[in-house]
Amino acid sequence: MVTRLFLRPHSLSFTLLSGIHFFPKTSLSKPITLCLLSTTATTPILTLTQRLDPNLSYGPSLHKGTKPLNHQNHQLIAATPEEEELLFDKEAFTRVFNLTAIRVPSKDCFALENRLRGHLLNWPRIRNVARVPGDEVEDGLVKLLGEKRNSSDGSESEGDFDSLNRRIYGKAEGDGEILSPVLYRDTLAKTFDSQGFVNFRNLAKLSRPKKKKRRKEEERSEGKKRTGKNEFAMVEVVEDEEEGEDLKGLLGEEFKRKRWRGSTRLLLLDERYADKGVEELPEAIKAVLKEDTGQSMTSTFELVKCKLTLFYNYWQMNEILEALLPEGMIVPSAFEMVGHIAHLNLRDEHLPYKKLIAKVVLDKNRPKIQTVVNKTDAIHNDYRTMQLEVLAGNRSLVTTVIENGMRFQVDLATVYWNSRLATERQRLLNCFTPNDVVCDVFSGVGPIAISAAKKVKRVYANDLNPYAIEYLESNSVLNKLERKIKVFNMDGRRFINAMFTSDKAESITQVVMNLPNDAAEFLDAFRGIFRKKSRDKQLKLPMIHVYGFSKAQDPEFDFHQRIRIALSEAAVDVEMHRVRLVAPGKWMLRASFILPRSVAFAKAVLYM
Repeated sequence: MVTRLFLRPHSLSFTLLSGIHFFPKTSLSKPITLCLLSTTATTPILTLTQRLDPNLSYGPSLHKGTKPLNHQNHQLIAATPEEEELLFDKEAFTRVFNLTAIRVPSKDCFALENRLRGHLLNWPRIRNVARVPGDEVEDGLVKLLGEKRNSSDGSESEGDFDSLNRRIYGKAEGDGEILSPVLYRDTLAKTFDSQGFVNFRNLAKLSRPKKKKRRKEEERSEGKKRTGKNEFAMVEVVEDEEEGEDLKGLLGEEFKRKRWRGSTRLLLLDERYADKGVEELPEAIKAVLKEDTGQSMTSTFELVKCKLTLFYNYWQMNEILEALLPEGMIVPSAFEMVGHIAHLNLRDEHLPYKKLIAKVVLDKNRPKIQTVVNKTDAIHNDYRTMQLEVLAGNRSLVTTVIENGMRFQVDLATVYWNSRLATERQRLLNCFTPNDVVCDVFSGVGPIAISAAKKVKRVYANDLNPYAIEYLESNSVLNKLERKIKVFNMDGRRFINAMFTSDKAESITQVVMNLPNDAAEFLDAFRGIFRKKSRDKQLKLPMIHVYGFSKAQDPEFDFHQRIRIALSEAAVDVEMHRVRLVAPGKWMLRASFILPRSVAFAKAVLYM
């Protein structure tokens, strides 16, 4: 007899290229072979075959266990380059592990779990305790059963237990012929109708399984998928068939055993004990079994064989990709999240498998991720927009990002956004005070400007990209800060000159220049901004925060030199901060300094 249990968690578009061969990791005893079977001219078939090595390290692995008999010859249908979607056979990742479990009464389960903690399975995302369908009883029914009593000679005494057997099965030991299931149920219904269902309120629930349960059983019998939205593992308890009638017609599919045993649980033992008998088990487990046998002539604990089946949903993203990508290839496991979009930066070696990688990323991060994109080229345009290719999911690049308690609408096709700078933006905001007036020269959609507007007195935000200005205005309204932000759409130098030649110049205390590739080149716009004002007048000069990249061996010195050259001033006291390593040997830095008086009152500069 097989009893199935489902364990719930707590929480490949593929372009086939001719001649691609897949090799396994070193832990496999034989390489994985992909056989191409030509069915049509446009749709090749991949058959995945591999020998699973049981002599591997502890824990679940795709290279361990066995495949179910009905999955041995599962095939993966790959899309041609012209097709956008891929039919990926997830059943190829199903693995079955043989285990041993102790079946115990539910009331003793948690105490025994603590005693046997070091001898239980302890696999990631798999509970050591499994439920047994058909054994669960409500409190009212338990009262009817009472305790199972033994006589002095070890035999069960007549009483509540036999009484309950008569109610459920129609007879107990020593009774005569049993009524037919239909007639017996009719008799029960009439009896309890006359008594108002006081003594046996669960008849309808026991005899008529819920529609949802019946639907699941029908789907299983039709060979449909057995796991639901969050189901990733299944335990099958392999038991000997018991003689006697099959009661599923009366009580439902899950009531197949001849005798009801009470509410029980399974304690899944360590995989090392899968093929061992009672005598080969550790002393701690033997002691538990002996204690139970010593208390009564009939043991309530039982050692049973189980099959633990792990489905595609169980395996982590890196485990799936490691099994699919060629040996030696770095598995791409990191990506940037922008709202519901996963932004990949794939290497050249990953490009033949880009749709395969994107499909796995999408599967393993739903529902947070709905779209997977890859950057196809570096940023070369003035608007800092990226060339993105949609690899999986829906094709919309419009999303909403929540950062620092603010909501930002972004279209990655027309504007720039980098979620990796969220920590740096928060660090910069901590430098501002409620009395500050901030001037954001390259604001984009407003991650700094809008967040600062909630804290400071006033914000002046500018960007050259007209699409970014549209989103900046809508985001300021979305966050109810439109009254504290004034938006401009012009070149950075023109914006600096316009702001510091206006009557707002003396009120500006903070200037942000977050354009790492070119921001330092715009510093020359600050030369002579106060040239028309009297040097004797006490002016509070603004603090400037400028970002830049450096590939030099000493990036701080290199960036400092570029700032001094742009300002044409040798004596500039700069505070440097390393933001992040954007590429091997390439640092992003932030330099903060108060604009020198000699630069602010310098002679005018002619802009070309």
